[in-house]
Amino acid sequence: MSTKELQCSKCRRAGEKLFLKGEKCSGPKCPLLKRKYAPGVHGPNARRAKLSSFGKQLKEKQEAKRIYGMREKQFVRYVVEAGNKVGDTGKTLLTLLESRLDNTVYRMGLATSRATARQIVNHGHMEVNGKKVDIPSYRVKIGEVITIRAKSKVKPIFENISETLTKSEPPHWLSVDSKKAEAKILNTPVLENPSFSIKDIIEFYSR
Repeated sequence: MSTKELQCSKCRRAGEKLFLKGEKCSGPKCPLLKRKYAPGVHGPNARRAKLSSFGKQLKEKQEAKRIYGMREKQFVRYVVEAGNKVGDTGKTLLTLLESRLDNTVYRMGLATSRATARQIVNHGHMEVNGKKVDIPSYRVKIGEVITIRAKSKVKPIFENISETLTKSEPPHWLSVDSKKAEAKILNTPVLENPSFSIKDIIEFYSR
């Protein structure tokens, strides 16, 4: 199975779009539109076993990891850090995940998926407050300005980027200037109505 097919199978197994492949996920070619069932030899006739409490928690945790493109060890570090902070652990975890630079680049509209956003950051195309940052997990802070490096703006990946950004719908904690192709962190990053159950995830790691 190719990498592209594997990404689509993750959405089919989850039973919903995880937006791992950018524009294809929003278009008519999304495999989930034609095959709304989990991958496997039994196809649409396969019976889905009723999930136990543990199974549901595991499923929600796996979905969150897939969405943010993280491995277990890295994800656990975020959960532990959120648990060590004062306040609602679930909300804190969501803030930590949304504060990642690769996620911010995705939220800006510079990339159609977090995987692409991660590559953009890894390749050194982004600056934070005028300094190059090539670490996807870099945590953005209120007041910081995220922009494309001047020498990178001529890259094919950023062709017509101002026009693209005018169509983006950034979250309320992010202000995007399409002409300058930059964004400013206005408030603490939050995620309203996540597609996964943050409560189940916290309970999974609290066992």
